[in-house]
Amino acid sequence: MSFFVTPEFWVLVAVLIFFGLLIYLKVPAAMAKALDSRAERIQAELDEAQNLRAEAERLLTEIKAQREETERLAADMLAQAKEDAERMRKDAAVKLEEQIVRRTEMAERKIATAEAQAMADVKAAAAELAAEAARTVLAGRLAASTTDPLVDKAIGQMASKLQ
Repeated sequence: MSFFVTPEFWVLVAVLIFFGLLIYLKVPAAMAKALDSRAERIQAELDEAQNLRAEAERLLTEIKAQREETERLAADMLAQAKEDAERMRKDAAVKLEEQIVRRTEMAERKIATAEAQAMADVKAAAAELAAEAARTVLAGRLAASTTDPLVDKAIGQMASKLQ
């Protein structure tokens, strides 16, 4: 009976009673249930994280596609702008050339008009001077002689014919 007196025996008895009470009070089932609920909660969080990752990957692919589309649109817009700029440059060059031609033609017409006016003025002045000179010469000759009506008529016509 010395076996009952040793402290190891009583520790063994206490441990067996403790485990007996745990089983009787269904503590292992409650612990298993708590562990199962925690495992389920962790699994739900993992599932949610996986869903969030899948959503993030889907959004990333959408954003990449949108970026590529935007870059393509920007490249198209840039190409169109370059084409428009080149077309505008060519149009401006054509319009400038047309304007230069118009102004040149207008200047040439003004010069031609001025030349024609100057020629007309010179001819008129020359005609008047010739008529005056002829009148003076004829008047001097006629003063010495008698007046001839045919000569007077010719002198009158000469001034009108020279203009």
